[in-house]
Amino acid sequence: MELGIYRDGDMVLTGPELEKMDEQALAAVVERVTVYARVSPMDKLKIVRAWKQKGHVVAMTGDGVNDAPALKHADIGIAMGITGTDVAKEAADIVLSDDNFATIVKAIERGRWVYDNIKKYLTYLMRANITEVVVLGGVVLAMGPEFLPLLPAAILYINLATDGLPALALGLSPADPDIMRRPPRNPKESVFSLEVRTLILFAVIIECPIFLWMFFSHIGDLEYARTQIFMMFVLIELILALNFRSLRYSIVEARPHKWLLIAIAWELLLIAVLLQFGAVRESFGIAMPSMRDVGIIVAMGFGVLISVEIVKAFLRGRTVPEQALAR
Repeated sequence: MELGIYRDGDMVLTGPELEKMDEQALAAVVERVTVYARVSPMDKLKIVRAWKQKGHVVAMTGDGVNDAPALKHADIGIAMGITGTDVAKEAADIVLSDDNFATIVKAIERGRWVYDNIKKYLTYLMRANITEVVVLGGVVLAMGPEFLPLLPAAILYINLATDGLPALALGLSPADPDIMRRPPRNPKESVFSLEVRTLILFAVIIECPIFLWMFFSHIGDLEYARTQIFMMFVLIELILALNFRSLRYSIVEARPHKWLLIAIAWELLLIAVLLQFGAVRESFGIAMPSMRDVGIIVAMGFGVLISVEIVKAFLRGRTVPEQALAR
């Protein structure tokens, strides 16, 4: 009780008591049992099955030959690397090279961290590229290829600038503050979770109308319209990279890390230098933007940033009660 393993209201089961219970009877009480004593290897298998029957993700540790069935049947079998037998290691999904249970916690944290960063990277790229496809493809389908909002060279540069270093920097983002306080995710859950799908969908709802309005409002001067669209794609997508430092927390709570800031600063510096060359502007089919134009686009970008933060706050409000219930 001093360790907090057993608390008032919990159950204790011994090996002989387990032998008298079938799997259905054990499944009915397994969530109340916190201490097992003098159990056999087959009892461990019965316990694993009972937890899985209740819909839980089950991890099992072991080191002996007799632990192999339970290690194999668990969702995650963990064997000891030093004291464990070869049979246990073969049956397990994970082998602890140092036989230290604290390593399990570190492995879980690292796995969640990597998975989160994959979702950030994916959400950023999908949102940016879907906007490009809808805006460019929509204008061409409606007006014809002669009104293509961006020339091929400009499209290629935007993809290199926004899908390159900023996206890679998102893959190096630090872990979210609550990464070890979340319940295990459903193994059947797609990487396209509710938050990913919602944030991608809002690209069509928020950004696409802004881009299309900007283009068609200046369609009489195609070069100027292309300049506006080009600068909007570059600046707004770099601003979005700041949003997706975390898919859960606001930009204030999860501040952009140094590699993301360096990547964005580098891309801004590079585009500022390249636009000084007439040959580059000509190949992109754009003119030199004025400071007023840049200011308007930056203001629009911050409007997009705020809208994404509002969507994240809404999603956070939906997931927090679910996580509290899962605990």
